[in-house]
Amino acid sequence: MAPHIYIYSPSGAVRDRAAFRRGVRFLEKQGYRVEVDRDALSRSQRFAGSDQTRLEAVTRAAESGADIALIARGGYGLTRLLPSLPYELLSQAIARGTRFVGFSDFTALQLALFAQTGATTWSGPALCESFGVEEPDDIMVDCFADLVQRRGEGSGWRLPQARSPLMIKDAVLWGGNLATLCALVGTPYMPSIDGGVLFLEDVGEHPYRIERQITQLLHTGILGRQRAIVMGQFTGYQLSYHDRGFKLASVLEWLGTQTSVPVLSNLPFGHVPTKVLLPFGKRVDLVVEGRDALIVWGDE
Repeated sequence: MAPHIYIYSPSGAVRDRAAFRRGVRFLEKQGYRVEVDRDALSRSQRFAGSDQTRLEAVTRAAESGADIALIARGGYGLTRLLPSLPYELLSQAIARGTRFVGFSDFTALQLALFAQTGATTWSGPALCESFGVEEPDDIMVDCFADLVQRRGEGSGWRLPQARSPLMIKDAVLWGGNLATLCALVGTPYMPSIDGGVLFLEDVGEHPYRIERQITQLLHTGILGRQRAIVMGQFTGYQLSYHDRGFKLASVLEWLGTQTSVPVLSNLPFGHVPTKVLLPFGKRVDLVVEGRDALIVWGDE
C-alpha cells in the first residue's frame, strides 16, 4: 500500500494555492497517497481558520493513521493553540507510527509536545514551501523519502572551515526556529533539556536581531547547558550601510567568545530549498572531523 501523507494547516493561511496544488501533485507523482484535511485552505484573518478550526485539524491529523502528517505552511498561529493542543492524542499517534513533520512556526508544537510528553517529531519540509515550488530540491526530496521509508539514519554537511575533532554521544537533538523558540522561554511549553544538541534557523531576521535572541538564550543559561549549538540557515535579511561590517559571521564570532559550548554552522536546514530532516527529541551522536560534520540517530 502506498505511504499515506496527511496535509493540514495548523498555522498561517495558505497564500499560494497554486503552490499548494503543485505540492499535492508532486507528492502523488512520488507514489504517495495524499489526503488533504478539509480545512487545509480555510482562512480567518492571517490564520488557516479560527483557533478552534486549526485545533480540530491537528486532532484530525493525529487521528488520520497517516505515515506522515505534513503541515501546509508555517507563518504564525500555533503558539495561540498551545494550551489546548491534544498532547496525549498526538503522543499516541506518534507511538503508532505517524511522523509529524514541519518547520518554522511548527517549532512551537514540537517544543510544547516534547515538554509535555517527550514525543519525537521531525523538523523538515512544509508542503507549499518545499514541494510546491517549480522544482523541489533533490536532496530534500530524498531525505523525505528516507523518512517515509523509515531508512534515514543521519545527516551530514560541510562546515565553512576545518575545526578540531569533536565527538558527542547520546545527546537529545532539539531546536528549530529561533524566534519561535525564544517566544516560549519561561513558559510551560519550553522543554528543559540539559546536554543536548541545539539547532537553530530563522528567516527575515537581521543579524543584530539574531544576536539579540541568541543573547536571550545565553542569559537564561539554555545555551550553556547544551553540548553543542548547530546553526542552520539564516536568510531573508538585508545588511545596510549602518552595519559597517556587522554580519552573521560577526554574530557567530561573538557567540564563540561567550560560551565554551562548541558552535557549528552551515547546517542545511531552514527557509532554504536544500533541507535535511532532523528528529526533534531523539538521542543522537554528533561527529566532526575537519570540515565534515555528521548527526547520527541510527536505525529507527
